[in-house]
Amino acid sequence: MFEVITLLFDICLFKKGPQDLPPSIGLVRLLVVIDIIISFLMISINAGWLNALLQAIVGALLIVGFSWLMLYVDRKPERFYQTGAALLGTDALISFLALPGMASMMIGRGSLLAFTITIILMIWHWAVTGHIFRNALGQTWTFSLGLAFLYILGSYQVVALLFPDVAGAK
Repeated sequence: MFEVITLLFDICLFKKGPQDLPPSIGLVRLLVVIDIIISFLMISINAGWLNALLQAIVGALLIVGFSWLMLYVDRKPERFYQTGAALLGTDALISFLALPGMASMMIGRGSLLAFTITIILMIWHWAVTGHIFRNALGQTWTFSLGLAFLYILGSYQVVALLFPDVAGAK
């Protein structure tokens, strides 16, 4: 497991790509669970446990579903396990690093530093997602960053539609 965490860190640092992960359904399943747990911890800071759990599950399903659809459309379904694992693992890793800043902002004690770090982590997450898409699809940085932006925006929209309290609508 330490090797996988090291590979995920290297992907986050743009040193490796999803192709360096083992193509394993077991790894994808494990990373789905880990991503759901970390997302649950982050969301539960400001939401009830059931709502947080449902949002975390939807988030993981969006990652898996979008990576499968993207690779299916590009006719590279054989890359699904590695791409899915990379997206889930890096999402969990960056979300874990964002937990302290998000917690301080959610409880109303967020400083400008916590806000700035959170914004930097969000931009980093976007860039890492683009990096994974670039390697999985063999596309340019511009295309991959655009696709990553559309994916992230779309996933926020789906979550806001399914959980209106997230978007502030009552």
